[in-house]
Amino acid sequence: MFDLTACAEEFLEDGIITHERMRAVDANAQALGVTGLQLMESAGKALAESVLALRPKVVLILCGRGNNGGDGMVAARYLQRGVDTTVWYLDNGMRTPSCAHQLAALKGCRVTLHPFVSTDDLRVLAPRIGEADVIVDALLGTGATETLKEPLATCVEMANTSRAKIIVADVPSPGMRVDRICAFHRPKVKGSDVVDIGIPFEAEVCTGPGDLTLIPVRSRTSHKGAGGEVLVIGGGPYQGAPYLAGLGALRAGADIVRIASPVFEPVPDLIYERLFGDRIGEEHTERLIALAEHADVVVCGNGLGLESHGAVLAVAPYCKKVVFDADALRLPLPKAAQETLYTPHAGEFARIAGRHPLPGDAADACGRARAATPAAKELGATILLKGPVDVITDGRRVRFNRTGDPAMSVGGTGDVLAGVCGALLCHLPAFEAACIAAYATGRAGERVAEKRGEGMLASDLVDCIPEELFRRHT
Repeated sequence: MFDLTACAEEFLEDGIITHERMRAVDANAQALGVTGLQLMESAGKALAESVLALRPKVVLILCGRGNNGGDGMVAARYLQRGVDTTVWYLDNGMRTPSCAHQLAALKGCRVTLHPFVSTDDLRVLAPRIGEADVIVDALLGTGATETLKEPLATCVEMANTSRAKIIVADVPSPGMRVDRICAFHRPKVKGSDVVDIGIPFEAEVCTGPGDLTLIPVRSRTSHKGAGGEVLVIGGGPYQGAPYLAGLGALRAGADIVRIASPVFEPVPDLIYERLFGDRIGEEHTERLIALAEHADVVVCGNGLGLESHGAVLAVAPYCKKVVFDADALRLPLPKAAQETLYTPHAGEFARIAGRHPLPGDAADACGRARAATPAAKELGATILLKGPVDVITDGRRVRFNRTGDPAMSVGGTGDVLAGVCGALLCHLPAFEAACIAAYATGRAGERVAEKRGEGMLASDLVDCIPEELFRRHT
């Protein structure tokens, strides 16, 4: 079992966190057993403590319909003893379930509640705003847009003209005057005071189901090709490898996958680009360059053998984005024009990383991360270092992936993973694509192992990929 305590803080990120990343961390925390209501309770309690530090007599809390509004309602519950507390809450639409839960709880508290649906409602309440010593902004939170619609615009305007100190829950509403920002877990904007709300280390340092929320949702008006076009360059000595990678890419959402290989296999979903001979060589580079320039992402190296590296080096600069796997992982190391993802196992990493050897114990994920991180930084690329615990790093960030099963040691599973990486790289940065691909492919392996045990085939993974990757849409 991976012991994260050895290096949790070493690889924990700090500084500003994006709304998308925070949403993923929240979801990962919930998958680890910390419920959304627990997180909201911690956030609201910390918000109340921030208010109490100002020793107010009268507090007004402005709440929206989302989870940020729920944070404000929790804070009101903790302020009901000793502080005259009023909550104005937006009542023109559906609330999130957690926010609705907190509002129901507030109705049994010593708190004055005023719903508002229009600017007229706010004008009626306007005289009360001058009585507040502290106003809490819990209107919108991390999903806020740059412009406000009514009646929230008027609500912000009224707060700005008051004499009260304004404390913000996590992120200021657009245009809101700010005296203090109480940021939960990590700052979302500069100048925030961070409070701990009990999110486990592993929710941020390890991959999890929350990472799947980063996958873009395809529009209903999407056309053929919108899912991305992937070119797989491989095969020759090992004929099945490029086709496993291609099927992995299709199941991970790529619309068009071409296989450039000397070997044909009758897979009707894949477009075969025939290369004459029994090995890929420099005589094929002109054709491969033309195909690579047309593709969104190239996956290169699967089943390639030892004699094709010259062709790989010649084609690489013409590729926009590349996943280099298997036999492409040789020195001199190829690199794409824009973004490169290397997916080595331990032996391949030792071959390409030079002075960054792995620790002796392959199970030492922390030691592997310490070796892979400087290598990725030096290469200016992302590395997905496969192992009992996968390590993903771009030289600045590190994630650990714990999904998978020992039965996945069968040949070909790495090819499927490379294809999944390629499909995700069509729409995501390499680091995020690698994290999600490792997580989802490992989960698919666990699912297959439950049924087939050590009789798993790499091709068994392919059909399980979509359910693990896209189940958030169902």
